[in-house]
Amino acid sequence: MPIDLIIFDCDGVLVDSEIISCRMHAKVLTGIGYPITADQVFDRFLGRSSAESNREVEAELGRKLPDDFDARLKRAVIDELALSVESVPHVAAALDDIRQNICVASSGIHEKIRTCLTRAKLYDRFTPHIFSASQVKRGKPEPDLFLFAAAQMKTLPNRCIVVEDSIPGITGATAAGMTVLGFRGGAHYLEKPARAPTPEALQDAGAVRVFDDMRQLPAIIEEISK
Repeated sequence: MPIDLIIFDCDGVLVDSEIISCRMHAKVLTGIGYPITADQVFDRFLGRSSAESNREVEAELGRKLPDDFDARLKRAVIDELALSVESVPHVAAALDDIRQNICVASSGIHEKIRTCLTRAKLYDRFTPHIFSASQVKRGKPEPDLFLFAAAQMKTLPNRCIVVEDSIPGITGATAAGMTVLGFRGGAHYLEKPARAPTPEALQDAGAVRVFDDMRQLPAIIEEISK
C-alpha cells in the first residue's frame, strides 16, 4: 500500500526534550518523597504516559500522589523546556523533503507539545494536526493514540509510517498496524548511549528500520512507499 501519512512522536524525535523532562520529573518526584534520579526516570518512564507513570509510583509509595502533583510537574517541565529545548538536528530540512501529510502523536499534554514545537520553530508546520495521549483512554504502549491520529487524518493505519524513538511508542504503533521507524539520533541517545535502547531492542519492538540522522528520513520513506 502507498504511504499517505507520516506520524511523528515529539519528544526525542522532533525536539531534544527527553533529558530535560527526565531531570525535572526526577526533581519533582524527589521533592514529594519519592527519591529518584534522572537516569532512573529515563529508564522507567521514557515514552510512557504520565497517567501510567503516576500509577506505578503510587503503587510503590502505597499512597496517592499529592493532588497538585501533575500541575507541579507540568509547570516545572514546561518552564524549563520553554527556556532551553531545541529541535533535533536536521529535522526541519527533512520535513521540507517529505511529500506525504504529517502529524504529531505524543504522550505529552498539548501545552508541552506546543511549547516545544514553538521554541523549535516547528509548530506552524504541524498545527492543527497535533494529537496527545490526553485525548485517548490509553496511552503508549497501547495503539489508541496512533489509531486516533490516523482517524483524525482520515488515513488507514496500513498507509501510515510512524517515527518513534522509544520502545513503548514503537510497540503501540506496531500494534496499530502501522509501519514503524526507530530513530536513535536524539540527544538522549547520544549523551546516554549505555542507557538508551539498542537498535536490536527497537527492532524487536517492531521497528522495520532504525536510523540516527534525520537527513536519512525522506529517502527511507520513499523506499518504503515504493
